Amino acid sequence: MKNPLEILEIAKKTLQIEADGILRLSTQLNEDFPEIVHQILYLKARVIITGIGKSAIIAQKIVATFNSTGTPAIFMHAADAIHGDLGMIQQNDLIICISKSGNTPEIKVLIPLLKQSDNKLVAMVGDTDSYLAKQSDWILDTTVEVEACPNNLAPTTSTTAQLAMGDALAVCLLECREFTSKDFAKYHPGGSLGKRLYLKVGDLAAQNEKPQVPSDASVKDVIIEITKNRLGAVAVVDDGQLSGIITDGDIRRMLEKNNTINGLRAKDIMSLFPKYIDKDELAVNALDVLRKNNITQILVGSKTKFEGFIHLHDLLKEGII
Repeated sequence: MKNPLEILEIAKKTLQIEADGILRLSTQLNEDFPEIVHQILYLKARVIITGIGKSAIIAQKIVATFNSTGTPAIFMHAADAIHGDLGMIQQNDLIICISKSGNTPEIKVLIPLLKQSDNKLVAMVGDTDSYLAKQSDWILDTTVEVEACPNNLAPTTSTTAQLAMGDALAVCLLECREFTSKDFAKYHPGGSLGKRLYLKVGDLAAQNEKPQVPSDASVKDVIIEITKNRLGAVAVVDDGQLSGIITDGDIRRMLEKNNTINGLRAKDIMSLFPKYIDKDELAVNALDVLRKNNITQILVGSKTKFEGFIHLHDLLKEGII
């Protein structure tokens, strides 16, 4: 049994081996790489990515990354391809075949079938003298010196290198397309990531009440309004114009300074210059404002127009935080 220090050393060594493997990839890039990027950019069909074993798993991840960054891609398992899945390949599709050795029996069977339809073939391969490399139109060299596995057997550094090469392709493609965060949001509408990219302040404010009082409202009425709506604040509005804001903190500070609330009005305790945010701002930007000002709620609207509130809890509920 390894002791904690030995385990940490093994982990550090593993990470260092894999990091060295990735760094080496930059020295293995050649003119094929930009040519592959251009081929994909001007492709009128899809990218088909295939592999077997651990390389098939990496292929699926690269497909997911491509699709989420604007490059249509489909995964095809190399073993399933010869049992009917070849039918998914269309005339103008570009195929990327991932393999460490480039010489497995499945790959040797598959390659002639891929080439019979005149589809262009890219080899992401760890042996540039392999059967796959020699049969391909372009090569992405993912050769590694050693696996992180102590027996130099389990795919570790090699699959990390494949994954990194796929990311390099994806990033080059999205930058060439000038792919923006708005484009990214189109492909990620669900989950917290998507919400950070498209959910607006107005969407959240619409779910809340709009607590407000006139400037001559009694402090008792102010407290009732704050308590009823549970947003921790109330807007002070006169004739449709925003005059100020009263928060829980303002109420506490007022009670510390005064022995009685009789005769006090909203205008006597309100803050005249409240923080506010436009309803068309992204909700994630509201989070930045809340953090910078160490507050838990913010008015939605403009300097004079009150359109609602959003609270820190709204952002928590939506997974923005």
